Amino acid sequence: MGAGIVKRSVSIAGHRTSISLEEPFWEILRTIAGRENISLQSLIGRIDSERGEQNLSSAIRVFVLMDVRDRQQSSVQV
Repeated sequence: MGAGIVKRSVSIAGHRTSISLEEPFWEILRTIAGRENISLQSLIGRIDSERGEQNLSSAIRVFVLMDVRDRQQSSVQV
């Protein structure tokens, strides 16, 4: 599993922007989008709309971390 930074370009709210994330974050982000049956672009748009003043790449990392943590906690409680 490579941890190098991968830069991708996406459209959010009608404008193009570049996002730099490590490949493992991109992989989990795609998994979440698939689980929620939405496009990766839609998921990033949702994160963008909820991030406040936080940098978008950082907001995505925190979103992914919280999702992984929440899923771990729910599987332990079963």
